[in-house]
Amino acid sequence: MNLEPVNNFNPDEGGIPEGFSRTSSATKSSEEYFLNMGPQHPSTHGVLRLVLRLDGESVLGVVPHLGYVHRGLEKVAENQTYLQNIHLTDRLDYLSSHINNLGYCMAMEQALDIGIPERGEYIRVMICELQRIQSHLLWWGVSGMDLGAITTFLYGFKERELITDIFEELCGARLTMNFFRPGGSFADVTDGFIPRIKQVIEIMHKALDEYNTLLTGNIIFQERTKNIGILSKETALSYGCSGAVLRASGVSYDVRKNDPYSIYDRFEFDVPIGSIGDCFDRYCLKIEEMAQSVRILEQAVQTFPEGPYRSQQKAVYKLPKGSYYSQVETARGLLGTYIVAEGGPKPYRVKFRSPSFSNLNILNELAVGHKLADIVTILATLDFVVPDLDR
Repeated sequence: MNLEPVNNFNPDEGGIPEGFSRTSSATKSSEEYFLNMGPQHPSTHGVLRLVLRLDGESVLGVVPHLGYVHRGLEKVAENQTYLQNIHLTDRLDYLSSHINNLGYCMAMEQALDIGIPERGEYIRVMICELQRIQSHLLWWGVSGMDLGAITTFLYGFKERELITDIFEELCGARLTMNFFRPGGSFADVTDGFIPRIKQVIEIMHKALDEYNTLLTGNIIFQERTKNIGILSKETALSYGCSGAVLRASGVSYDVRKNDPYSIYDRFEFDVPIGSIGDCFDRYCLKIEEMAQSVRILEQAVQTFPEGPYRSQQKAVYKLPKGSYYSQVETARGLLGTYIVAEGGPKPYRVKFRSPSFSNLNILNELAVGHKLADIVTILATLDFVVPDLDR
């Protein structure tokens, strides 16, 4: 971990880093100081800078500083066609590329009143749930590694590679993937799609048991996560949190259940919720979410239909004048896509409601009162993706 002193203020002149108040709880016996955590990859979660206010190793305050990978995607979207903009969504939360694509396509389909064939809907659901598992596997591997369990990284990527190979076969990419289009997808799935999903299902049942044996039940891991970073239901709602961060605090909200899209209402699956809202609750929820995604895949492969995979295709899409909104449940929470159209081939305005942005905002609430090392644990269980913050 690269920890450097804050270099943009002079304490002798009464200076204080941006984001902190001038009131201080320092006493003669305290060791209060400010410290930069970053900018680099703190705990592998992206190029983020945290300015920490510490008394010894106790955290008095945390202010995140963003913008290190800001690319102006929403502004770029105003100068590209609607089809060209689909690829920009891959670069938001790059661990939920397919789900981001789906959210943008759903807003276009709403504007153009485009239907999706049944086979196309099944393809969407299965790919999105594979993506959710793939994202959670990376999170699980690096979360364990953040806390010193390097073996988890190797175990998590072993199963993740199976899903990544499926995506590579479908669209030729392994990270910023692009497959969905208005009305379905740009191509049908391959002949090996269903057999490979069945293989993932079989392996994941065994793998989840291994993960619980390796990390979940580890007493050191539990001591590092239980009663650390407790988030109350009221605070989670007031900050607009979503995903596992919200559900771990006892709020049962999942877009797939509460505002169903695609054909999610056809499948039986549970929305796991926590009670304490600490790091361990957030961890356990994501483990259970992988099990529920496997459950959805099991149902989908049994009833996967024949037929067309896309309803219609156009070289140029022109959305009618108006505003359109869609929302999906990504691996990190609610992603909203808002499009303002003027009738031409390019949008007037595109705005993304990022789950990572709201979830990161609670970092100070969770970290104050804990130790410096606990910040790493809290960052891991918040599971944000920095390009989704910066955009």
